[in-house]
Amino acid sequence: MRKMIALGIVLGLGLAATAAAQDAKAKGEKLYADQKCAMCHSIGDKGNKKGPLDGVAGKLSADELRQWIVDAKGMTAKTKSTRKPDMKNYALPKEDVDALVAYMQTLKK
Repeated sequence: MRKMIALGIVLGLGLAATAAAQDAKAKGEKLYADQKCAMCHSIGDKGNKKGPLDGVAGKLSADELRQWIVDAKGMTAKTKSTRKPDMKNYALPKEDVDALVAYMQTLKK
């Protein structure tokens, strides 16, 4: 009986974590649209093809994605990126940055 209860708790926590991840992804997708990221980036066939984000999750870690959002100028220097115009730094609340990162992490191709 205890094993059944423990299993139920584990499954419930797993479902809650999955739902939270889906909520963060949906919020990140909305933020991507609201911040007009498609002006400089594309996902699939939508947006500026010069800055494709398809497969970005396979190339960059969550921390690197976060750094590109909050310190793009630093990341441009660090990676010696030559793409113009330079990406601007975004002053977003941490929860919004986390949501954008969660969304970007779903872009594995």
